[in-house]
Amino acid sequence: MVEKSIKIFEEKFKDYLYGIERKIKDNKKITFLHSGHLGDLIYALPVIKELSKSHECHFYIQANKKLNVNYFKHPAKGVFIDERMLKLFLPLMKAQKFIHKCEKYNGEEIDINFDIFRELPVNIHFNSPRWYFHISGVQVDLKDPYMDVEPHEKIKNRIVVHRTFRHRNQFINYKFLSDYKNLIFIGTNDEYLDLKKDVKNLEIYECKDYLDMARVIKSSKFFIGNQSVAYPMAEAMKVPRILEAEPNFPVVQPIGQDAFDFYYQPHFEKWFNYLDKKFS
Repeated sequence: MVEKSIKIFEEKFKDYLYGIERKIKDNKKITFLHSGHLGDLIYALPVIKELSKSHECHFYIQANKKLNVNYFKHPAKGVFIDERMLKLFLPLMKAQKFIHKCEKYNGEEIDINFDIFRELPVNIHFNSPRWYFHISGVQVDLKDPYMDVEPHEKIKNRIVVHRTFRHRNQFINYKFLSDYKNLIFIGTNDEYLDLKKDVKNLEIYECKDYLDMARVIKSSKFFIGNQSVAYPMAEAMKVPRILEAEPNFPVVQPIGQDAFDFYYQPHFEKWFNYLDKKFS
């Protein structure tokens, strides 16, 4: 196995990774490519933000790249990002001032292809932003924010909840939230109706796009979610947050102040109560 991984690296990736080092050193403009998932795109931002201090950064996002696994109720239905999701996601990326340009990929020349993290002969079960650290050779302090938006104009100081059908923790439930007010759900209607079975007082806010979603999270009292698109937003903006940790694919870890994760029910309720009291 070790010999095989070395062979794959030497034949497929060594020259490319060494070439990235040269491009960062020699080029004033750096182009990036990523094909999703949406949360993975957000976790690429720390590297882009750091390089933007010395480079003009162009971020291209590819739509309709096929998934090789079948996710239950995945919103893009067989691809990482479809055209609809990309259209809704681009406003959030365009709002990041450190990105000079963010567009749909149409065959532009690319300096750093972030997609290769899925092909490299390594185990990727470590914190997601570090996938891109190891491709680019750039490392930053993940305690610092790496995404920002303006606060939402109307929705403020709510406990914001997002729970997708994938990456759920089988050891916990959300029923205790029925004892609390001020909850608002962001996500799909199917996700909302599924959670409302346990949390009868839950309300939904239908975000017009992912920039709108990020603004709701930015303005929240605190955020609760599993490792899908909304939690990476909360992590990137460093709002108070609780992560429903996924036991089988632990590639997301909270970093920074007022950031917690849980595997088991008593700890979920403990950290919820802590943040609820702290920000009351």
